[in-house]
Amino acid sequence: MDRLPRVSITAGSHRLGPADGTLTVRTGRTGAVAKAGHDLRLEVTRWEATIDDGRIELTADATSLRVREATGGMTPLDDGDRANIEATIDDEVLKRAPIVFRSTQVDGTHVQGDLTLLGRTAPVAFDVTLEGGMLTAAATVKQTDFGIKPYSALFGALKVADEVRVELEARLSI
Repeated sequence: MDRLPRVSITAGSHRLGPADGTLTVRTGRTGAVAKAGHDLRLEVTRWEATIDDGRIELTADATSLRVREATGGMTPLDDGDRANIEATIDDEVLKRAPIVFRSTQVDGTHVQGDLTLLGRTAPVAFDVTLEGGMLTAAATVKQTDFGIKPYSALFGALKVADEVRVELEARLSI
């Protein structure tokens, strides 16, 4: 099978959003009773990204995270559990604050920039791949870098892992 040619993201202007692809957050679990909890795949349902001659900006609505998948755990999540998780993210974790990423340097497929969560900004770096019009990127974000205390339950015996993985996959017109 032939590989499609890689294309640099430094040329041209593009706008992306949920109609073009998915922005997801993956969480893990830690603690003495970690096996009781779930690893989650959350989808950000309202977001917008702009790529303009090598500058990248992404904004996401913190209230639009939806539980799409839950693996592990002692019992499956029901609709009520999912709604409770989403409300906790809105009210206690992200506190309905805007999420913004702005690149500071794009070197071929390597991106560096500033991520702002809960009014706190910290650097984030990741690689972007663009093959056959499909753009993919993934970054690991440490919640405590932004003043976020990872959610815990059962008196701290079950915790969301400090590091979460943010993934973007979208179709880009080239």
